[in-house]
Amino acid sequence: MSNKYVYLFEEGKTNMVSLLGGKGANLAEMTRIGLPVPPGFTITTEACNKYLELNQEFPTGLMDQALEALKTIETKTGKKFGDRDNPLLVSVRSGAAISMPGMMDTILNLGLNDETVLGLAKLTGDERFAYDCYRRFIQMFSNVVLELDHSMFDDVVERYKRKLSAIFDYEIPANELKQMIQEYNEIVKREKGFDFPQDVNEQLKISIQAVFGSWKNQRAIVYRRINKIPDDLGTAVTVQSMAFGNMGSDSGTGVAFTRNPSTGEKELYGEFLVNAQGEDVVAGIRTPTPISKLQEELPNVYEQFVDTCNKLEIHYRDLQDIEFTVEKGKLYMLQTRNGKRTAKAAVKTAVDMVAEGLITKEEALLRVDPEQINQLLHRQINTEIKIDSIAKGLPASPGAASGKVLFNADLAEKYGEAGEKVILVKAETSPDDIHGIVYAQGILTSRGGMTSHAAVVARGMGKPCVCGCESIKIDYKSKEFFVDDTVVKEGDIISLDGNTGNVMLGEVEMIEPTLSKEFETLLEWSDEVKKLEVRANADTPEDAAKAKEFGAHGIGLCRTEHMFMSPERLPIVQVMILAEDQVAREYALDQLLPFQKEDFYGIIKAMSPHPVTIRLLDPPLHEFLPDHDTLLLEIAEMKHNKVDEKLINEKEELLKKINSLSESNPMLGHRGCRLGLTYPEIYRMQAKAIFEAMTDLTKEGINNITEIEIPLVMDLSEFELLKQEILTVYEELQQKTGIELNFVIGTMIELPRACIVADEIAQEAEFFSFGTNDLTQTTLGFSRDDAEGKFIPTYLEKKIIKENPFAVLDRQGVGSLMKIAVEKAKATRENILIGICGEHGGDPNSIEFCHLLGLDYVSCSPYRIPVARLAAAQANLKNK
Repeated sequence: MSNKYVYLFEEGKTNMVSLLGGKGANLAEMTRIGLPVPPGFTITTEACNKYLELNQEFPTGLMDQALEALKTIETKTGKKFGDRDNPLLVSVRSGAAISMPGMMDTILNLGLNDETVLGLAKLTGDERFAYDCYRRFIQMFSNVVLELDHSMFDDVVERYKRKLSAIFDYEIPANELKQMIQEYNEIVKREKGFDFPQDVNEQLKISIQAVFGSWKNQRAIVYRRINKIPDDLGTAVTVQSMAFGNMGSDSGTGVAFTRNPSTGEKELYGEFLVNAQGEDVVAGIRTPTPISKLQEELPNVYEQFVDTCNKLEIHYRDLQDIEFTVEKGKLYMLQTRNGKRTAKAAVKTAVDMVAEGLITKEEALLRVDPEQINQLLHRQINTEIKIDSIAKGLPASPGAASGKVLFNADLAEKYGEAGEKVILVKAETSPDDIHGIVYAQGILTSRGGMTSHAAVVARGMGKPCVCGCESIKIDYKSKEFFVDDTVVKEGDIISLDGNTGNVMLGEVEMIEPTLSKEFETLLEWSDEVKKLEVRANADTPEDAAKAKEFGAHGIGLCRTEHMFMSPERLPIVQVMILAEDQVAREYALDQLLPFQKEDFYGIIKAMSPHPVTIRLLDPPLHEFLPDHDTLLLEIAEMKHNKVDEKLINEKEELLKKINSLSESNPMLGHRGCRLGLTYPEIYRMQAKAIFEAMTDLTKEGINNITEIEIPLVMDLSEFELLKQEILTVYEELQQKTGIELNFVIGTMIELPRACIVADEIAQEAEFFSFGTNDLTQTTLGFSRDDAEGKFIPTYLEKKIIKENPFAVLDRQGVGSLMKIAVEKAKATRENILIGICGEHGGDPNSIEFCHLLGLDYVSCSPYRIPVARLAAAQANLKNK
């Protein structure tokens, strides 16, 4: 017997999601628990993958199983597929295992042709309804299956509406719809060279093929890449008997969430369109009314719907995103899935559901995506200043943004990729705009509601979005939009407030976010569960204070070189670099000492009582000098203008020094501990500044712990020499003050050799901190600055690597070296403190790997501290 490729709804259940897709599994589950679901069946993801493997040929037995399942639907509905007198119509929809809203294709009213449309008209007694269904079917089928541009059909609709002075599609009468259908068929004949298919079985077959094929369309590929969804899952196909929302004023269609997906408030949130079919809501073709309108117009249906929503939320124990249709006063459920929500709503929903007894604390922690909570830390518009909005739409996704107006997704991608801040403005977005939305700061649409494509995608990405802003009139040809007398041209700057729906001219003042009590609660739960400590990368007292506010328990990396770049210090640093001998160099260093001491005092005090890891000077000295080519041009210009010879000589001496310091590969050159060994007076000055700052703090009764870090060590001998230099400085100071300080000396592990000889280095080093930025460069042989812009995109596209290794830790290569280092170091010094301070310290995937390695802490930028706290908790929960 052939494989089973088709499952009736009553044969499936929710845990079959990988086989039936999210849509099919949830339709099966709703059927199983007795909700009003139109009968149907699902063709499996396995069938899709087999179809793609067989070069777009159905696997043996698939179509026979589908037609057999169709007979069951005929029995249940009392209708017959393709029958002239009592026709069964079906919808054909995609449904992947992981929700990809709007990314693949849907066909409604399948089974209509020139004959069955007559039967539908007779059966319902509504000729206008029947021909409206047929018109919609031809348009959708032609777009999705025959790959004709939908604008050709839209143009026909708009022409008829103008002729009839009609505002909405449903105002077009039956006779005019018949003429439109004739024109639609002429478009198909002209563009494809054949008549619109009349055989209903053929319609079904090629529709299934089209949905399978949509797994490989460009927008679905882009969406999967952005959301890190595997390419080999495939999509299921659901075939379901139609429920008609376009049968008059007692019919309609809607989308609803069981809680507000923007705020998390426990309230029914959604939209309803009277006399419409499902795609009208999500496509943004008409701006719908709030779900409360259903209560006014069809109170009995509304009551049943509220009860159904409560049942679904309790059953799935999560916020549900629901699609439904009302046909002649009867409710039908067409879909439910765990609803996409903003970070604010995700946190509130998770914490509230614990209080309601629906889920446990552990489940709540696993419900919130660590990357998503990053949104909560972003700026908002300052409400205390007077702001004049030029327009107001629906607040579809919270947050605020400013940027240049662009009307085209390709341009938004181009400008955004180049670092420009842009706002994508469209009548409505479609899945084809996904690449532009990725690069835009925010989205503004003139049509569509809170559940339109723009709204759902923007919320998922954490971007502000204002939808249904009907007062703006877009002129794509002139590249501008109008609000009454105000004209906004492409390139003009506007601001959006996704919390209020306001649209403003120019760039407006933003403020830092405030964190909700639910957010604090979730992070407190995270701290109870996580094993990894979370520290911050911070180079100023302000950064240290912000990190502590976000819950950092120490500083894992304080870069001292950043302190040398301020205007009052850089000239002294340059004098030190240009010094001809040690005496002159030490004179300049003595001038730098008070600055360094002030820095360390402020940072250690701000982070007290937690430890602070201070890395001694790391970059090559030429980074503190003027740019070579710029200086060369400056000298040439001085000579041309006959400037004083003495000044020219000074510049030429500086150029000689820059030339002498220049290196073929500075990243692997005279930097890190090599600098400290060549010029030990630099590290001595920094050690003295650290110890003097600690002494002052100790005298003031402020608890302080410092970890002094020697960078770029590859051998025990390097470390021993520099450690002794530091201890000598400490001993000299202690003899003067009599004060004992709490400090340790360790190293940053950022070279493969250091990992291999970690057992030797651990004989003297009291802590290790993995510098995974450089460890990735030296392990992969990738120069970060060159690779990310040049060939890493190609490597990702060709699937040579799954992730950018500078964003997500390379577990197989770099991770293996880290594992060797940890095991060897602990064999020598059992309780050695080990952490990570590269960019990977704030990446959830990398944090999980650090947890598995048994590291003590991760360190990341201050604004990623909450992300890291939650990710560390999830790592422990997932790997108990």
